[in-house]
Amino acid sequence: MLDSIINNSGIFLLIFGRVVALIMTTPILSSSAVSRVAKIALGGFTAFAVFPTVNSLGWNVPAFGLEYVFLLIGEIMIGIVTGFFVNMVFATFSSAGQFFSYQMGFGASEVYDTLAQIENPLMGQFLNLAAMFVFLQVDGFRQLFLGGVLRSFQSLNAPLLMAARDNFLMLVLKGLTGLFLNGLVISMPVIVTLFLITLATGLLSKAAPQINLLSEGLPVTIIVSFVILFLSMPVMIDLFINILNSGYKTLQDFFIYVGGIDG
Repeated sequence: MLDSIINNSGIFLLIFGRVVALIMTTPILSSSAVSRVAKIALGGFTAFAVFPTVNSLGWNVPAFGLEYVFLLIGEIMIGIVTGFFVNMVFATFSSAGQFFSYQMGFGASEVYDTLAQIENPLMGQFLNLAAMFVFLQVDGFRQLFLGGVLRSFQSLNAPLLMAARDNFLMLVLKGLTGLFLNGLVISMPVIVTLFLITLATGLLSKAAPQINLLSEGLPVTIIVSFVILFLSMPVMIDLFINILNSGYKTLQDFFIYVGGIDG
């Protein structure tokens, strides 16, 4: 095996470049909490695992030179594209929390989210953490690194990605559209409930202005929001699983279409 890697070091370096780029951009692993040594080690192990399959595909790899450098950059871009799409899937959960954080009174409680690596409202970080546990529960790493990485090498390389750049733009647009749509679906129970509470509070304040209901509005909205989240969490978990599986399916369909593999 080692002799084969040494004799085909150009192919192994292309595999390693794509896998490391994916690790550096995918959620959880791209966090600064994961050491660079662990990222490089995981990239090397993954490249070692998929090397026999990729080597049997008969890639036409040029000799080390300018053409090879451009090919390596293209492979790195494929890894970044894959990680970027997975990030868009995870951004759905963070966006869902942002939609109702301001309504429930947590708009000013932004903290640094180590997973998303941005300033995120408290509820956005909560849903992001929940999605991370769901991702681990549904064997997300296995699907992404054993299934997704291997299928991407079987169906896609840098020249094919350049030839299908129009389809890639449609993939990004579809991912962004699904991000906002799924985020609204997740947050809709809380948003609608808080809207009704705000409407009722406003009507009662007009009907009985001597009662200062606005001072009680903040704790009521917070308590009701937590109750709604508690009651709807089982449904949300199922929705998280469907969103993650749908994201994997969309990415896999893109690889199959570009590579011309019969799905």
